[in-house]
Amino acid sequence: MSAAMFKPGERVITPRSQGIVIDVAPTPSGQFVFGVEDESGEVTYFTSKALRGAES
Repeated sequence: MSAAMFKPGERVITPRSQGIVIDVAPTPSGQFVFGVEDESGEVTYFTSKALRGAES
């Protein structure tokens, strides 16, 4: 099963709120983490397992 990939600019749902992907970075283990900016401007990093695509 492959992990979902999100692109910068995509709206996503995090465990805490909704936000927009602003950064994608690889980790030493070969996975990717996604920087998500929420409505207050706070950026938090998540793995793809913690994110869901938001419906438009």
